[in-house]
Amino acid sequence: MLWQGNQALRRFSTGQVYLKNKLKVALIGQSLFGQEVYSHLCKEGHRVVGVFTVPDKDGKADPLALAAEKNGTPVFKFPRWRVKGKTIKEVAEAYRSVGAELNVLPFCTQFIPMDVIDSPKHGSIIYHPSILPRHRGASAINWTLIMGDKKAGFSVFWADDGLDTGPILLQRSCDVEPNDTVDALYNRFLFPEGIKAMVEAVQLIADGKAARMPQSEAAATYEGIQKKENAEISWDQSAEALHNWIRGHDKVPGAWTEINGQVVTFYGSSLLNSSIPPGEPLEIKGARKPGLVTKSGLVLFGNDGKALMVRNLQFEDGKMIPASQYFSAGETSVVELTAEEVKVAETIKVIWAGILSNVPVIEDSTDFFKSGASSMDVVRLVEEIRQKCGGLQLQNEDVYMATKFEDFIQKVVRKLRGDDQEAELVVDYVSKEVNEMTVKMPYQCFINGQFTDADDGKTYDTINPTDGSTICKVSYASLVDVDKAVAAAKDAFENGEWGRMNARERGILMYRLADLLEENQEELATIEALDSGAVYTLALKTHIGMSVQTFRYFAGWCDKIQGSTIPINQARPNRNLTFTRKEPLGVCAIIIPWNYPLMMLAWKSAACLAAGNTLVLKPAQVTPLTALKFAELSVKAGFPKGVINIIPGSGGIAGQRLSEHPDIRKLGFTGSTLIGKQIMKSCAMSNLKKVSLELGGKSPLIIFSDCELDKAVRMGMGAVFFNKGENCIAAGRLFVEESIHDEFVTRVVEEIKKMKIGDPLDRSTDHGPQNHKAHLEKLLQYCEAGVKEGATLVYGGRQVQRPDPAWPLISCDTFNNSSSEPQL
Repeated sequence: MLWQGNQALRRFSTGQVYLKNKLKVALIGQSLFGQEVYSHLCKEGHRVVGVFTVPDKDGKADPLALAAEKNGTPVFKFPRWRVKGKTIKEVAEAYRSVGAELNVLPFCTQFIPMDVIDSPKHGSIIYHPSILPRHRGASAINWTLIMGDKKAGFSVFWADDGLDTGPILLQRSCDVEPNDTVDALYNRFLFPEGIKAMVEAVQLIADGKAARMPQSEAAATYEGIQKKENAEISWDQSAEALHNWIRGHDKVPGAWTEINGQVVTFYGSSLLNSSIPPGEPLEIKGARKPGLVTKSGLVLFGNDGKALMVRNLQFEDGKMIPASQYFSAGETSVVELTAEEVKVAETIKVIWAGILSNVPVIEDSTDFFKSGASSMDVVRLVEEIRQKCGGLQLQNEDVYMATKFEDFIQKVVRKLRGDDQEAELVVDYVSKEVNEMTVKMPYQCFINGQFTDADDGKTYDTINPTDGSTICKVSYASLVDVDKAVAAAKDAFENGEWGRMNARERGILMYRLADLLEENQEELATIEALDSGAVYTLALKTHIGMSVQTFRYFAGWCDKIQGSTIPINQARPNRNLTFTRKEPLGVCAIIIPWNYPLMMLAWKSAACLAAGNTLVLKPAQVTPLTALKFAELSVKAGFPKGVINIIPGSGGIAGQRLSEHPDIRKLGFTGSTLIGKQIMKSCAMSNLKKVSLELGGKSPLIIFSDCELDKAVRMGMGAVFFNKGENCIAAGRLFVEESIHDEFVTRVVEEIKKMKIGDPLDRSTDHGPQNHKAHLEKLLQYCEAGVKEGATLVYGGRQVQRPDPAWPLISCDTFNNSSSEPQL
């Protein structure tokens, strides 16, 4: 029994991480960051012997204090550590009483005396949110953005008597994205990775492996704390410099300017790389050029002629509004609450009371921030409402824009009713009165939920193949547009609502989109006839009808995609489990041909969306219009922005960029074998992305003498002439047994003479124009080549004469091969 006990103890002691080298730690600081560092240190087995934090504010304890008190750790709340340069005796005695071996300062706003810093055996380490020695000082994150740094990061260093000058223990860095804010950097990298790094640093010290790398003074920078009075915008700068200044002060202290005699603070800046949207001018004091209030925000201009956009504005009274509503601010009426909405309001009042514990009663006039709430309380408020109010998803900005309880409830109610959705999609249509209806056709790139001109403003003509006229000018997507579309799709997948949506909700959206396609089928079929020459009746049934069916089919698959458990040869003790879990890939690129513009879109995109991917689709250059109409309907169906992106343009520019783009995870292509080879090569050379190819073929149809001749003629003609012969599985070759060859040809000619070739919108038309001029010319070349090679042309073989000779209508072609060889 003694031996068994020792073995059990041995197994226990060697299997637990907290019996490794561990330290007695004093945690000095505050905030949620401090709380997380505290929790992780405890989890790793270090003993936090004391927490030294700030006094309660407005009756609310700091998160670090709350966590420590709950865990039974001694908590000390000193308003200060020294008076007139000398350490307060009682404070020093309280600190020494805990017997710490190391001081950890994750985030501390108090000045800690050097005798406390140097007191423990291992001294003190501090977290600093910059890559020291750059940006020493308390506003390091702000200055990282203000100065336009391409890299951000943090340092854990040994405290000394200088300003962030002690030796470096470890550092971590990340890229700064073009539109990062302080919050974005903090939430994405500085907060989560900083917690890990602080815990790692403590363990390195415990193991005796901690580095002490002296800081160089050569690259050191010192910047002061940014205060509101110093954050005024100086307008004589480039757009990028203005953007960096605004985002570097977002959310605290806030970059500001004067508009109409009032101080207005700007939030949510982004560089504007596309063309300037239309808007209403707004005079800004000191600015060289008026701003533009647009549907997306306030456009501002730098001294270099480039632009940026600001999303939100805050006035002197603290009220925040979307910048797009500057001229309509204050026009929103008060809504009356239903009985169900009153219950939601009461639930939210309880949540406010829990956060603002220092406020005796939550009244309509209670201001969230003036009552002591911080930015971390905003996160808590949003999350509690989501949990307790039926999954209602608010954004942090909703709290900043409605800080008083009464205003906040109004905002919540509008959100519940759907009145608080983004502004209605603005579409600059090309309209045509045709086919007894008004057809409205979008013609711009569709990127991140908005129709927008190409970045460089280029367009091209899309042609009506029936008469050779220009339907409209369509945006010609550039490399910049492709990159923006991919970035939007990636953000929607990784950070947007789509990535959080469950499979059943995806299916609901797809069913809704199928319904909208069906409701608009006449208009879609008309656009298909105008843009591709498809016979309207066929387009209605096949091009559009099968697209509707495809989306309904894949909508049903959304919540039925399952993994599987894989049986394996079990090794003892038979506890192995192997399984597959099917997950979406991410951003997918789709490049489709011109013969079935909408149906090819549906076949590829419906499966892609059902699996939870986002997509960037390039329609054929000659048939972009139904894809852009589809984009409009996807917004009406409720698809979040960035999930679907449509970029019309050339394969050589947009298509090639998609095949090379490192953020595309899979590419689907239908087209020629030659281009398919190039795409496969580019996909492999870039990031080894998955690729699906449907390439060219030459399908044969073989007709024997024992066939039902009438039926064989009908089927043969259908195989050749269906959809004007522009069919992936069209019979490119007919082999007819010699004994029935002449009769078969005679009957085919008889049937062809009955076919009506003409306007695809005419309900009696059998065969519309070929899709585009280059295709027509290729068919004529085949006719000429056939004759030159010895075939007998028995009917057609030339362009049908029409009032306008530009009409690309071709007569049906029939050849009689005079060779004496058997026709098989």
